[in-house]
Amino acid sequence: MAARHGLRVDAVLVQAVIAGALSFAHLHDLAAAAGQDGWKAWAYPVSVDLLLVAAWRRLRSEGPSRLAWCWFLIALFASLGANVATAGFLDLADPPALLRLGVAGWPALAFLGGTLLAHSAEHRVPDPPASAPAPEPDAIADPEPNPEPEPAPAPSEEAPALPAAARAPAPAVPPVLVEHARKVAAEYRDRTGAPIDTDTLRARLGVPPQLADAIAAQLT
Repeated sequence: MAARHGLRVDAVLVQAVIAGALSFAHLHDLAAAAGQDGWKAWAYPVSVDLLLVAAWRRLRSEGPSRLAWCWFLIALFASLGANVATAGFLDLADPPALLRLGVAGWPALAFLGGTLLAHSAEHRVPDPPASAPAPEPDAIADPEPNPEPEPAPAPSEEAPALPAAARAPAPAVPPVLVEHARKVAAEYRDRTGAPIDTDTLRARLGVPPQLADAIAAQLT
């Protein structure tokens, strides 16, 4: 398995070297046909391939980007166009003026693309900070227990019991009810010749016993 894996890697490298050499030669021939002789004709394929690699590295390191895709396609078009142009579609002995214009303007275009790829950064939204982990149950301090209320002291058995009159205050009697009770008491005295008692007064007025006692106290 190790030998087979090494053979596959070697074949890929050989294929990459052959493809790069052919593309390099085509770019050199096209630049030379456009009037770039000497070292300048060799600099053109280096410039195209470097821009292609820089755009690809930007895509691999920072993800999809319109800037990186734009310059990657420009460099790919320049490399692919040179390969196609040198295949007999153009007369390299008498290249068109548009080709001479493109080759002459390529250095400035490649310099702009390389500068933008090297010194521009994509604005990314920072990831939200990770929330703090919840404290463990043992780390939470137990709340202080509420103090139990102290039991109320039991009433002393030796304390004397208060009289009923002191325990419950006498209810307030409306003056209108007192006047009505006077009329009932006067009628009862005229008819029987005796003062009215509390039970009879309570029955005639239809009031509770405590209220009847309070009315009878005001009639005396």
